[in-house]
Amino acid sequence: MPRVKRGVTSRARHKRLFAKTKGMLHGRKNLVKLAKQASLKAVTNAFTDRRRNKRDFRGAWIISINAACRQEGISYSDFIKKLKDFGSDLDRKVLSEIAINQPESFRELVKNVSTRAETQK
Repeated sequence: MPRVKRGVTSRARHKRLFAKTKGMLHGRKNLVKLAKQASLKAVTNAFTDRRRNKRDFRGAWIISINAACRQEGISYSDFIKKLKDFGSDLDRKVLSEIAINQPESFRELVKNVSTRAETQK
């Protein structure tokens, strides 16, 4: 049986690994064992942070809606409750966009929701 030399295969595997860890600091970019650990950790964090990103955006939307509501003299929680009672299906992302880019429209929305909720009581 002929002799098999494995240098080419392992070198290719190491090159792929170092490409993934390019830009990392110290031995994490050029030592095989540390690069492998760093690559696995990076993949785990990427998976987790794709979900965390959604939570962070929702929090940012709520903050911008709350700020716009406070300018209109209503709290965020009251506004959302009245909006649900009003029967609106606008989500927080859309409300935030309206509050930031179209403050006049948001002002009208708050006024309509508030008056509609008051008349239903």
